[in-house]
Amino acid sequence: MGLTHSVMTDLGSRAPGFNLPVCNPDVDGDASVTRTLAKVAEGHPLVVVFMCNHCPFVVHIEDALVEVARTWLAKGVRFVGISSNDALQYPADSFKNMARRAAVKAYPFPYLYDESQEVARAYGAVCTPDFFVYDNSLHLAYRGRFDETRPGQGEATGSDLAQALDELLNNGVVTMPQLPSTGCNIKWR
Repeated sequence: MGLTHSVMTDLGSRAPGFNLPVCNPDVDGDASVTRTLAKVAEGHPLVVVFMCNHCPFVVHIEDALVEVARTWLAKGVRFVGISSNDALQYPADSFKNMARRAAVKAYPFPYLYDESQEVARAYGAVCTPDFFVYDNSLHLAYRGRFDETRPGQGEATGSDLAQALDELLNNGVVTMPQLPSTGCNIKWR
């Protein structure tokens, strides 16, 4: 595990587009096998989470992420998870295993596979988990951590992400300090 911190992306920058296969297509009522940026956002604020199945940092926040997503989906925020790890070197992160994980954990958001790793590069994602929050015009409003906890150091709550979403929905802008996410490095080819 290579401990990595996210790198700040310019706030206000536009979300890069994508069209990726989804491992849990029934989650949002769309039976198609891919999702685009426009489809997952649908004009709403959007949380993009680069994640995977095996990283202990993702496993640590996973249950809290599902709860945070459920809470904020009800408030009109959209979520999407993207795995960009090299599944040849890390079979736990294969598309098939992604589908299993999404089902077991009942992800309430689409979980996409970025096999080429082009989407992770376009976003500037470097670790798992790595969070990007976009406003309803798909401009970056928050680039930071889920919360202050780490594996073995507290129970994940998603307090930082929740505060950012609260500020975005109530004020149209995120003013809180944006501290980097910490996790395993993305497993590049």
